[in-house]
Amino acid sequence: MNNKQIEICCGSIQSALNAKAGGAERIELCQGLVEGGTTPSPATIRLAVNELGLDVFVLVRPRGGDFCYNELEIKTMEEDVAFCKEVGVSGIVVGFLHPDGTIDTALTRRFVELAAPLPVTFHRAFDECADPLNALEQVIDCGCARILTSGCQPTAVEGADMLQRLVRQANGRITILAGSGITPDNALMLREKTGAPEIHGSCKVTRPDGAWETDSGQVRALLQRLTSL
Repeated sequence: MNNKQIEICCGSIQSALNAKAGGAERIELCQGLVEGGTTPSPATIRLAVNELGLDVFVLVRPRGGDFCYNELEIKTMEEDVAFCKEVGVSGIVVGFLHPDGTIDTALTRRFVELAAPLPVTFHRAFDECADPLNALEQVIDCGCARILTSGCQPTAVEGADMLQRLVRQANGRITILAGSGITPDNALMLREKTGAPEIHGSCKVTRPDGAWETDSGQVRALLQRLTSL
């Protein structure tokens, strides 16, 4: 596994700098981690792309809460995707569900087309799907490049059995990006058990002011564990 197959979730430009200092080459950039992640500011996106020399995948999500959006929210997301393409990000991260827990395939296809030629990751909205194996086929049909998932459990370790099933069913048609609760201590075990080709970790610590921040030491340890073989 090389560094490009390990994605670090960063909730600020400082976290992105810390991830780079730890050896990361690819990040998911967002803000509002307490809400599960929302779209970072334009300035943060531009700075990350222009100054850090990393592959920057940007979360496009206008608010916390569910993954069913009204037309104004969708329009906002479309504008965010256009901006991301303009400044040269490496990929887009989105997720859309219907109220019954099925994939909103029409909206997902719409954003895959809007983002093209950038790859699209379907984020952990996937973990709220009523039928994850069927949802996998729907996301593949929509043209997404990746699914970020914990195997429909609070953490990837708890969801390892489902992650293994998803990897096997995907059979290389889409990349399963395993994430949530991954640490330097469990990452290698998880990769070996699930066969997940890519790993997503936050490597975060809590600062004295209560905010979360990526820790360069944890990033370095995670990369060393996963790229040493």
